[in-house]
Amino acid sequence: MKTSAFVYPWDVNGDPEAPARIAALGTAQVTLASAYHSTRALTPRHPRHRIVTAEYAAVLYPPDGRWAGRTPRPYPAGDWAPGDAFGEAAAALTDAGLEVHTWVVLAHNSRLGADHPETSVVNAYGDRYPWAPCVAQPATRAYLTDLAAEAAVRPGARGTELESLGWYGLAHLHAHDKTAGVGLGDAGQYLMSLCFCPACRDGYGTQGLDPGELAAAVRTALEPVWKGAPCGGGWAGVGGLLGETTANATRAWRDLTARTLQEAAVTAVREAAPEGFQVLLHADPVSYHCGANAGVDPAHILSVADGVVVPCTGGAGSLTPFAREAREGAVLAANLTVVSGMGGSPGTLAADAAAARRLGATELRLYHAGLASDGDLEAVRSALAGL
Repeated sequence: MKTSAFVYPWDVNGDPEAPARIAALGTAQVTLASAYHSTRALTPRHPRHRIVTAEYAAVLYPPDGRWAGRTPRPYPAGDWAPGDAFGEAAAALTDAGLEVHTWVVLAHNSRLGADHPETSVVNAYGDRYPWAPCVAQPATRAYLTDLAAEAAVRPGARGTELESLGWYGLAHLHAHDKTAGVGLGDAGQYLMSLCFCPACRDGYGTQGLDPGELAAAVRTALEPVWKGAPCGGGWAGVGGLLGETTANATRAWRDLTARTLQEAAVTAVREAAPEGFQVLLHADPVSYHCGANAGVDPAHILSVADGVVVPCTGGAGSLTPFAREAREGAVLAANLTVVSGMGGSPGTLAADAAAARRLGATELRLYHAGLASDGDLEAVRSALAGL
């Protein structure tokens, strides 16, 4: 199976041994970050540093003139990825015999929300989520579409993987996150992720909903949950809290909003890219789910993109809905964490890959070649040698 390892530019730049070390894993490809959210990352083998702090969401290359006078626009990285950090790393990895694809994080940007709070998702209580740009707002959609094209189609890249191309909500994996005190469950997470910015209020109106009444209904539905009542699971749980007709109307608006953004972004990438450029989406097969793996309709997204990258750590069952809809040649990449300290299991990579293949996976993605320990990387090398 073709395998790609995720890498940050700062894993490579300044470490002349990094490209050969990554190539020695046995992967044919690297998925190299070109636009990424804020993070604090370990670099356990780098000769100059051990911790990199990316203070805000940034592009890891110099943005071009298309952004002049525009708001919102991308932020260049600071000293954690100066200049054309992506280009420097991509060239070194290509010289080591690796095929480079871009890794583009889109609707996940706390700096954008801090500087331009009007761009953020607003919940039914009026709280803003600065990490979550509302993908219904026209200016935000234009920004994300252009960013997708610019960050995806970098010199030397043969394809791209678009992350967070859809709704982001309450769940954030934020530093010092303290939101687990009440068990919201799948249904509560959905209600707390519904947006009530002006664009979304108008959108609910197109589905026959009064946005003020909807916000009040969300607050009423959640009141027992705050007091400790259990939340139902799955979409039935959302309907149980909000009422089936109302729940379906909110989902119709959100699904349409995400689908049309995904179509626009993929089209923009294709128009900017050379022939044969591969476009994949990090995706979840349940369309109302929020987060880095955008909730999608499998049949729809496989008619738009060349394939999907699906989280499979802990089980590959999420591949099945995509496998049912996959046309010939579609890429179904199973994303497996191989960092033991982050819940990964590099020691079972061969078995996990075989299980994913049985469920329809055509490729593997390994998270993450820069973060993993030497022991984890040795387990990866051993597993890939046997595949």
